[in-house]
Amino acid sequence: MTLLGVKRGSIFSPNHIGNDEAIFNLTLLELQKLGHQVTVCTENEFLTMTEVKEEFIFTMAREKDVILKLQVLERSGKTVINSGFGIENCFRNNMTNALIKANVPYPKSKITTTDAPAADLFQDLPGDGFWIKRGDFHAIHKEDVTYVESEEQGRYILKEFSLRGIPNALISQNLLGDLVKFYGIRGSEFFYLFYPYDHNHHKYAEYEQTNGKTFHYPFDQELLKNVANTAAEALNIFVYGGDAIVSKDGTFRIIDFNDWPSFAPCREQAAPFIANCLIENFTLKVDERI
Repeated sequence: MTLLGVKRGSIFSPNHIGNDEAIFNLTLLELQKLGHQVTVCTENEFLTMTEVKEEFIFTMAREKDVILKLQVLERSGKTVINSGFGIENCFRNNMTNALIKANVPYPKSKITTTDAPAADLFQDLPGDGFWIKRGDFHAIHKEDVTYVESEEQGRYILKEFSLRGIPNALISQNLLGDLVKFYGIRGSEFFYLFYPYDHNHHKYAEYEQTNGKTFHYPFDQELLKNVANTAAEALNIFVYGGDAIVSKDGTFRIIDFNDWPSFAPCREQAAPFIANCLIENFTLKVDERI
């Protein structure tokens, strides 16, 4: 096959520029080992293309204009993984609605505008403290995901979002328990999870002060894998990662889900599975056309 690979722009790799580049390059090498020819471009280069000849595209892109162009190409019959529609589904508010609709365990949350939040916005969220996250896109800056301890602080953050041009936000209850990070490829056996605080991996280490130290509560890891694949299917993505909070009783809730993350602690193991996933799904499209 002749493929086009679209890399992720550095602005969309907060604290992970090198890691995102690494998993893309390892996947590229695996595709080449399988005998496929790959043309690589950046997001900006992709936008300047007047014609995309390749029928099959794999991408880590996040730029909204790139996503729109990918969607146009998909409507014309080209195959994209992760789909431009799936990438858009992973924007925070879209993700929240899709996961709740798919019965994926998720924190109690509310979606709100940032310029005129309701008077009772914070009143029926349980627990102590809240997470306020930009709703219109992925987190780009550290401040796009902020923990607050009071309604007063929360309304201040919403005002700051509004001043930054962020139209809406997600407000979620703060969950106590172990933070577990996971990576997967839908349709494969690959699933990797670990406790980021144990490895000083989490990009915002101060979250540990909010969630507390890791207790390694027992939980059903196979069930988490199944739920994660359900979430990936609901979002229409294949290459994914996410975060979950495991409570003392062993129940868990997904708190974040991302299209094609860095796979930083497991990229050498993941890259062959990603490449095989791409080729299997591209081949399926060829077979459907015959």
